[in-house]
Amino acid sequence: MTARTKTAPPVTKTGSPPYPFRTFWALLLLGVNLLVAAIYAGYLNI
Repeated sequence: MTARTKTAPPVTKTGSPPYPFRTFWALLLLGVNLLVAAIYAGYLNI
């Protein structure tokens, strides 16, 4: 086995991940999903 050098990590660090962008889309899709479920279940008559 060869010894590994600890000079550079195997994954490049480019900055902070875009969590606000992902959170926005996750909440938007969850809201649409709940709206469609409420219409389908008969809670909303649109």
